[in-house]
Amino acid sequence: MNRGENAGHFNKLYYSFSAAAGLLILGYAGCMMYMTGLTGRVIWLSILFICIFAVLCVLLIWGLRSKLAGIVDTLDEIIEGAIRGEERVTGYSETSISSLENKLIRYIDLSFAHEQKMEAEKNTIKQLISDISHQTKTPLSNITLYSQLLAEQAGFEGETQQWVEQISIQANKLDWLIQSLIKMSRLETGIITIHPSYSPVIGTITEAMSQAYKQAEQKGIDVTIDCASSIYAYHDQKWTGEALFNILDNAVKYSEPGSRIRISVATYELFVRVDIADSGMGIAECELTHIFKRFYRCQRTAGFEGVGIGLFLTREIISAQGGYIKVSSKLEQGATFSIFLLADS
Repeated sequence: MNRGENAGHFNKLYYSFSAAAGLLILGYAGCMMYMTGLTGRVIWLSILFICIFAVLCVLLIWGLRSKLAGIVDTLDEIIEGAIRGEERVTGYSETSISSLENKLIRYIDLSFAHEQKMEAEKNTIKQLISDISHQTKTPLSNITLYSQLLAEQAGFEGETQQWVEQISIQANKLDWLIQSLIKMSRLETGIITIHPSYSPVIGTITEAMSQAYKQAEQKGIDVTIDCASSIYAYHDQKWTGEALFNILDNAVKYSEPGSRIRISVATYELFVRVDIADSGMGIAECELTHIFKRFYRCQRTAGFEGVGIGLFLTREIISAQGGYIKVSSKLEQGATFSIFLLADS
């Protein structure tokens, strides 16, 4: 509540008190005149009483108002000084305001210490994530390289060849999982900062689609994009592209070969809506509120690859830009994911 709101609130109290005092004076004077008669002496005494009582009320109201205004100003100075770390306003006198000032300074000091602690923990986590990323990159790269070298060697047949291929596949899965966990941790701790800008949506969609196109082509899935080049939205192209890819990857993964995925974009006054509709297995209604949770996987997807990170990352990325995401689906009728991006900053 600012000073203007405080003044308005106190003025209402003053006006209410003044009205009550006025009614009391008029009621008292009326009763006196009614009981004693309208004699000149009674009238003059009543007028004198009204004037004296009115003056006392005005002085009382003015004194209370000045006192309250002084307290509010003192509290405002205390808060401003405590925030800037200036010397105390009331000194160390044993008054209620001095006690309040002391508690406020202690609270600000504790808040500052807590903020420093959080920043130190954030830096520690940042260093830990960097170490994990660095330490796992080389072993995984070596495993992938050696598996490729083994696959190129002559003489491997049957099960041996399959084992070599599985080593490469599982190494790639492990690398993807580690990178996803690192991204999730960086987003949650604020290490990764998203920088949205007013840019065309079609470029972000085509970039995301280029990453999922190979898998869609292998399954014979037809992908259509309906988006005008003139449509712009306030978003981070890199991270929004990754969010769109996570949805497209699921759409391709859970759709039958030869099916269709449609990407359409519509503009509203405040948002730009990107719909990704597939004709896959769909999502049960009871699971719609859970699919964006970390590590959650639908019961019907147990036989497919994945760990339940993609949609969680998607929601975090979109939310960090001021947008939101929702989904509508029915079993065996596909699902439609709708991403809403800010139309302007």
